[in-house]
Amino acid sequence: MTQKNKKEKKAPILVQMGIFAGVLWVSSVISGILPSSFIVPTPVIGLVLLYLLLTLRIIKVEWVEEFGMFMISLIGFLFVPSGIQIANDLGILREEGLQIVFVIIVATIALLVVTAYVTRFVIAIHRRIDKKREQIAQGGDKDGSFE
Repeated sequence: MTQKNKKEKKAPILVQMGIFAGVLWVSSVISGILPSSFIVPTPVIGLVLLYLLLTLRIIKVEWVEEFGMFMISLIGFLFVPSGIQIANDLGILREEGLQIVFVIIVATIALLVVTAYVTRFVIAIHRRIDKKREQIAQGGDKDGSFE
């Protein structure tokens, strides 16, 4: 059997669920052991743990892919309670709506301006480095300087 014809076997869905549950349980234990000053949610520890298990090839992607894709398909449904909470707090939006819109606009403009200037700065540095490389490739200036 060649490598191309060899197809990895998917784990049954209950096994996949068990892997996710096991990782979540271990991350819950780790979260309980950590000091209370180290505030990291249990699901975040679980994500890091699952990433490490996949990266170190202790768990194969095929073993968790199908259930993982199913969970990703539910992500919109899982965030519906957040949307409902925002809808319940529409009174705040009515009272502070203009201020919120103003802050969003100012923050967006500030982000665009800062991004533009940082990009301009990085391009200038890149051009200067390229110019020095050209001078080095040509032997540099006669006095040994590159400017």
